[in-house]
Amino acid sequence: LVLVAAGTVATFYLVPIAIGITILLAILTLSYRQTINTYPAGGGAYIVAKDNLGTTPGLVAGASLLVDYILTVAVSISAGVAAITSAVQGTRLDFLEHHRVALGMFLIAFIALINLRGVREAGAIFAGPTYLFVLTMLALIAYGLFRYYTTGEVLPTPSGEELHFDDSVGSYDYSTLTGFALVWLLLRAFSAGCTALTGVEAISNGVTAFEQPDAKNAITTLTLMALIMTVLILGTGFLAYKLNAHPSAEGGQTLLSLVSRHTFGSGVIYYIIQGATAAILVLAANTAFAGFPRLASLIAADRFLPRQFANQGDRLVFSNGVLILAVLAAVLIAIFKGEEQAMLPLYAVGVFLSFTLSQSGMFVHWLRQRKAEEAQQRIREQEQAERVHVTEDPTRFVHEQTRLEAIERDKGGNWLVSIIINGLGALISFIVLIVIAVTKFTHGAWSVLVLIPLLVLMFRAINGHYRLVAAQLSLDKARPLPAMQHRVIVPVSGIHRGVLPALQYARSLAGDNNEHVTAVYVEINPQNTEELRQEWERWGNGIPLTVVKSPFRSVTEPLMKFISREAETHKEMITTVVLPEFVPRAWWQQLLHNQTALLIKGRLLFYPNVVVTSVPHHLRR
Repeated sequence: LVLVAAGTVATFYLVPIAIGITILLAILTLSYRQTINTYPAGGGAYIVAKDNLGTTPGLVAGASLLVDYILTVAVSISAGVAAITSAVQGTRLDFLEHHRVALGMFLIAFIALINLRGVREAGAIFAGPTYLFVLTMLALIAYGLFRYYTTGEVLPTPSGEELHFDDSVGSYDYSTLTGFALVWLLLRAFSAGCTALTGVEAISNGVTAFEQPDAKNAITTLTLMALIMTVLILGTGFLAYKLNAHPSAEGGQTLLSLVSRHTFGSGVIYYIIQGATAAILVLAANTAFAGFPRLASLIAADRFLPRQFANQGDRLVFSNGVLILAVLAAVLIAIFKGEEQAMLPLYAVGVFLSFTLSQSGMFVHWLRQRKAEEAQQRIREQEQAERVHVTEDPTRFVHEQTRLEAIERDKGGNWLVSIIINGLGALISFIVLIVIAVTKFTHGAWSVLVLIPLLVLMFRAINGHYRLVAAQLSLDKARPLPAMQHRVIVPVSGIHRGVLPALQYARSLAGDNNEHVTAVYVEINPQNTEELRQEWERWGNGIPLTVVKSPFRSVTEPLMKFISREAETHKEMITTVVLPEFVPRAWWQQLLHNQTALLIKGRLLFYPNVVVTSVPHHLRR
């Protein structure tokens, strides 16, 4: 769509750009086949980079992919909404154009809900739209080219169209669009088209989600996906070029909508194509819903993200990852008002950074493996040389040595092919990364390049916290603690049935020694205090009552000071605060009462050597 800025004649470059993208896809497919073979348990960029390049490159790859998964959902959903609004232009539903954000939010919630029900359910629901999209696109390409070559009809050139390049370059006549300006335009278009390749990483990262044999099925899926994408990218690019298709830069119909409407008219088939397109774009978002939670769980398992991301729900789904992804993608759509073109400059930077790190990691992996094999070969040769002196048949030894050398030559050939494939993948990915970063830098890519290091710093901070916690909880040099007596404090707001069980429990902790237990009442109204003292003589069970005055009518602050003072005075004892609580029968009734006990528990959580115990009294009605 970046070619829109270059006018009608520049659509000629659709085909060579499409060819370049498919060549890149082929290289990445071969590279990731190697990755899946080497890491059959799941070889995403995070694992490969961490194992072969180190922790920091692994975290960079992980941060890049997490950002790109979020953008995948936001961009795919926004593009799906654009397909829907393109189809309903001029109909009673054209008002949807003004509600793109709300429609995008609804689709995100729908996909999140499906994924919370489980991976198998999500796969079953989205299988149909996938097949429908592929079939309709193949039909569009075949019939569109047939119709073009039999009728010669093309789309009309929009009236008043003027050649525009980047805002910083200005307006050009096509004949002047040469040299750097032309190269810059083509690089921008190529970088925008590379967003179609982001699904390659998701397959490599989710090998374990496939049925057994999972690695073989993942490789087959990756290959089929690459073949289908090649046909669709080349076919639609060539058809759009032949039909002189170019959408308006100010909005309106998408390029695919223009081509399909020109080919099939505005009938049922057109709406089927647009519906299938919207569905497949939603499915692209679903791919991120599968990849983001799984990647977050791997990073969390290494203690670089909160442990909640590593927890699976009752349907074996990483529910927290699904929910966080949905929220962040929804926020992006709201910020950019559902305009996918505004988000595209942010897109693909992260995934090609992860491509580069992953393939570089595989390159290092093959180098290390080769060195290890050479070391093992030297050991075997030394052992064979020692055995030759004791063998009874030297000829037999020579034949065996020749056979082993042939096997090693075959291994060396396989190693050479593997390192060339992954080395080429790393080099090409790095070049594309530079192209994307440079051509999209001023259009928003800078924010992603800043965000990724910030995420890595966050990962390090989280990991540092977990390390400190582990060190402080370690039993190394620790000794068993001696038994201690309780200093029991019972905060009361009055005397009633809910207080009596708490007083009983407090006496049991103190061993019927009332010197170690006290009830404390914060005085707001002196008249109420006098009434409480009279009732306490009867119901206090011999426990002394301490009254703390509160001149500013605050309850929690004077109570906190009293507890802190008691804990400081009785350091040789455990200060136990027993909170009497009554529990209403219905949940909504809880909202009608003060949450003083909850506030007290929250404050005391940060007081050392203070234990809080709740004694609930359940109301029956």
